[in-house]
Amino acid sequence: MAETRTEALHGKAEGLDIQAPEAILGALADAQVEAAKAVRNAIPAIARAAEIIAGSLNGGGKLAYAAAGSSGLMALADALELPGTFGIRRDRIAILIAGGDEAFKTLAGGPEDDTEEAATAVADAGIGEGDCLIALSASGTTPYAVRAVEEARRRGAATIAIANNRDTPLLKRADTAILLETPPEVIAGSTRMGAGTAQKIALNMLSTLTAIHLGHVHDGYMVNLMADNMKLRDRAARIVAAVSGRDRQEAASLLEKSGGAVKTAILLAAGADSADAAQKILEEAGQKLRPALSALGHDPEKWNPLFGKDHARTKK
Repeated sequence: MAETRTEALHGKAEGLDIQAPEAILGALADAQVEAAKAVRNAIPAIARAAEIIAGSLNGGGKLAYAAAGSSGLMALADALELPGTFGIRRDRIAILIAGGDEAFKTLAGGPEDDTEEAATAVADAGIGEGDCLIALSASGTTPYAVRAVEEARRRGAATIAIANNRDTPLLKRADTAILLETPPEVIAGSTRMGAGTAQKIALNMLSTLTAIHLGHVHDGYMVNLMADNMKLRDRAARIVAAVSGRDRQEAASLLEKSGGAVKTAILLAAGADSADAAQKILEEAGQKLRPALSALGHDPEKWNPLFGKDHARTKK
């Protein structure tokens, strides 16, 4: 098998083990920065992928992640954050990791070769037409990830692949290919480092843009968050106050009336007759706050009820 970039020796790695600790750490830090830069070249592909995912979720479909090893951990981190950050229902997200639950204890290497486990996992998750599957593999050749894409496509799902080597089976088999061509690792083949960093950044970008398409972000605020602890309830109140111009106490009261729904609370501040009316306006606006505010007769770029009329909000 020809050597790939993820297995090649880094140009500055020779004699690494006899260098001063500060020099070693400097090389590791620089390599992480270089890996992060590789994500910029993938922006067009990430943008296409976000539209596909948003379309699946808007249509009632599921989003699945499939990976093994450290790529599986990157997928897990992204998937588990979506409900709390963006309010995407947990039953709409499937996480398929080679080795199943046992992987969280041992992260053994063997299961990444188990193609039958991958096919079974896709089937058991009910992935099919209208759904979308993201498969990750630094090498782009991991059998589990490749088979997951093949099975998902066979069942009619849209497929997205993320890999760190070009012209690999995973990228070739997916509908949308995201190449993160990171430099060789300082520790050759240790893709939990640079490749993993680039994957995490790409997933952050992908899921955030998806959430923006779904209407879950407004002016940089997560207006569809799931406020299930004290910190997030406080954040929700701050978001309602910041967007609506109301004080924190009134924002908290509006959140109580809305059942904790941030967008609904903001629309109540904007003049919606009731929480039910606000939710209906949101549905008609595709869950997006700007058109919902416009439907209530406000310019969402200028609206601030502190002034009793449309007024430019103070920029900080």
